[in-house]
Amino acid sequence: MKSILQRGFTTAEFEMRATKAQQKMRELEVDAILLTTEPNVRYFSGFHTQFWHSPTRPWFLILPAEGKPIAVIPEIGASGMAGTWVEDIHTWASPRPDDDGISIVASVLNSLPARFGRVGATLGIESHLRMPVANYLQLTTLVSKEFVDVSLAIHELRQVKSVAEIDKVREICRITNVGFDKIPGYAKAGMTEREICKQFGIDMLMEGADECPYIIAGSGQDGYDSIIMGPTDRVIEDGDVLIIDTGAVRDGYFSDFDRNWAFGHASEQTKAAYRATYEATTAGFEAARPGNTTSDIYNAMWKVLEANGALGNDVGRLGHGLGMELTERPSNTATDNTLLVPGMVMTLEPGMVYAPGKSMVHEENIVITENGAEWLSQRAEPELLIIK
Repeated sequence: MKSILQRGFTTAEFEMRATKAQQKMRELEVDAILLTTEPNVRYFSGFHTQFWHSPTRPWFLILPAEGKPIAVIPEIGASGMAGTWVEDIHTWASPRPDDDGISIVASVLNSLPARFGRVGATLGIESHLRMPVANYLQLTTLVSKEFVDVSLAIHELRQVKSVAEIDKVREICRITNVGFDKIPGYAKAGMTEREICKQFGIDMLMEGADECPYIIAGSGQDGYDSIIMGPTDRVIEDGDVLIIDTGAVRDGYFSDFDRNWAFGHASEQTKAAYRATYEATTAGFEAARPGNTTSDIYNAMWKVLEANGALGNDVGRLGHGLGMELTERPSNTATDNTLLVPGMVMTLEPGMVYAPGKSMVHEENIVITENGAEWLSQRAEPELLIIK
């Protein structure tokens, strides 16, 4: 079933995002926010292009204390930005290393009212500027306002999704499930990890994904030792366990979940490890409700893993936020303690080292609702699937 979900967002969606950000700006006492990364520029403008893959040119979006965002972008993007709700667009002929838009950005920021004398920028946790450090330092000398970090505020705004955003994540999860459901029909011993993943990616594209930028695989006799490498040309053999973890994209929003299979047979220890991670996902889902925290989710899942003999967890967390990026804040850790509120899209990702050199990781996607949580991915089977 090909997707019929409408692409993009209404102007009202962007107005809502700007209004919420401007309310936060007043709390933080900043006169404007300078946005420079693809997700943040897209979130507030709707400017959606693959051209961000080119690292040559910087792009700037300025959110003032009132009104619509102001774009300061290379000329090559002018027509694309004009197709969004943004009206005030300043351009220059880029690349221009001696002044790649910096003087225009400074001029716009200096022209805005200076109630607080501060400009917000994403300078902190899980953020970057996507512009040369030298240019940023020059900008701070040209602008008659102090630059302060607003990265956490931007994360907080983006981590609570609108209904329209949740629908986009739900749809790419549906597409991803279709791809996973087809794997037992063609995967077999004698194929390589790469061959299986290639067909998996094709199936998702055929079902409606725009791209599949993240497809990893790990395999080994009765278990695997890594969930971030591959796929490789390793040939699957009888007795192997295979994990595939994917982040597929439709209309700018990600899915992120995995599936595990054994080929021919699996040991009782491996089957038990799979069952433990599945049960941990259940516990995490039950803890994922408004008023609880990400640490409550972590503790609920880790309790199950520990009770089932987990030797450790080398991932560092048991899930995270999800949306315009494959991984977003917050993280499900023992110390994160982010309050759960309706609209947060999360992954539940319990993982355990169950024997030396052998890990089992299970991942699903959910959204926090008023009454608890809702599955966005179609849940995996409760027992490890054996491909004969």
